[in-house]
Amino acid sequence: MRFFADTLFANRYGHRAVVLETVAAVPGMVAGALQHLRALRRMESDGGWIRVLLDEAENERMHLMTFIAIAQPSRLERLLIVLAQGVFYNLFFLLYLLSPKSAHRMVGYLEEEAVYSYTEYLAGVDRGTYANVPAPQVALDYWQLPPGSLLRDVIVVIRADEARHREVNHQFADELTHAPAAT
Repeated sequence: MRFFADTLFANRYGHRAVVLETVAAVPGMVAGALQHLRALRRMESDGGWIRVLLDEAENERMHLMTFIAIAQPSRLERLLIVLAQGVFYNLFFLLYLLSPKSAHRMVGYLEEEAVYSYTEYLAGVDRGTYANVPAPQVALDYWQLPPGSLLRDVIVVIRADEARHREVNHQFADELTHAPAAT
């Protein structure tokens, strides 16, 4: 997947982030909704999973809003976003129905790739390959960054978010691995 992103976006990391963050917001919303329905059907507590998953979806949406403000995606990129999101939503929905454990493990691995990608983006900003533009207001407000914060500061907090998402999804997969079989 990294090969296609590298090929399509080359040195336009902000545009790459827009497309990837659109897809990244899907797992939390899908998993949260399916866990919600499961808890309703079983008339039992969800163990706090729903809130965590929906918070992840919202956090990924804020990553998207931030990079939209920075990258200003073209019409073609917006069409690509709609297509990628539609395909990924349906595939992830099916995967989660078939194997929530596998779905969470996959998301954990995708989040590891996101950490890697943001580390590369950060290195590019530090080298001067990418302009260290002022952080958009949406980022200042959401992460409560101080006035005068720059793209570098935003990438650092987003990379930390992605690392947390990685850990949460691997933890959920581990819990499902060790959970007693459903009856």
